[in-house]
Amino acid sequence: MRLFLNGFLFQLRLSRRSPDTFLVCVTAPLLTTVFLSINAYTGRHELTSYAVVAPTLMSLWALALSVAGSALTEDRDLGTLEGQIAAPAPMALTFLGRMCSVVVVGSMAFAETWLVAGALFGRWIALPHPVVSVACLLATALATAGTAGLLSPLFVLTPSARTLQNTLTFPFYLLGGVLVPVSVLPQWLRPASYAVFLSWSAELLRDSLATDPVSRPALRLLAVLALGAAGYGMGMLLLHRVVLRVRRTGTLTRT
Repeated sequence: MRLFLNGFLFQLRLSRRSPDTFLVCVTAPLLTTVFLSINAYTGRHELTSYAVVAPTLMSLWALALSVAGSALTEDRDLGTLEGQIAAPAPMALTFLGRMCSVVVVGSMAFAETWLVAGALFGRWIALPHPVVSVACLLATALATAGTAGLLSPLFVLTPSARTLQNTLTFPFYLLGGVLVPVSVLPQWLRPASYAVFLSWSAELLRDSLATDPVSRPALRLLAVLALGAAGYGMGMLLLHRVVLRVRRTGTLTRT
């Protein structure tokens, strides 16, 4: 647990100076304003929950990509990567703690979008199922951290991590049902959507903001966590192979 907390706090200190963190905190309320303005113009007030859920999940995913793309590179620049690899403590726990730092910013994004909807548009969204809502946000943050653990070693092997980060943003928003429900996607694309944890998170979080009873919340939360755990497991295996490669080639300290 101490290793996890050390990684978590370390990444939070880095995030305070990161322009990507500032950008996410600014864009979340702006996106909410845009979405709610469109809803107000079209008269589709029943879609208010979409305008709150979408910016929250977009912020989580965008920040996770940022952390995943910079984590190992920052360790190299700071000269801490060698110590982590040489230490007897498992690097996977520290790495997971760093990825879980997105929980804090994700919570801030949800609070921002909720306040914008109420203060600017008079649509104070109630939480009829608060336990499900909070559990979904936490499970989504953990799944996001796990998936980021899969992407981080890939970014190390990619000549331009920023290009790959940009490629994995809006396609995942659509494929994950963040912007529109999975049910409106082409039939042939839906199986791929259900393999993305965001599709389960988006549907469950929207359902938790509705007054109707939430269908199978435990099973859907389990699906989110299972997909995140699968991504984290594959990511740690890949990270191990990357570490072995840089040791063999002698490029561990190369920036």
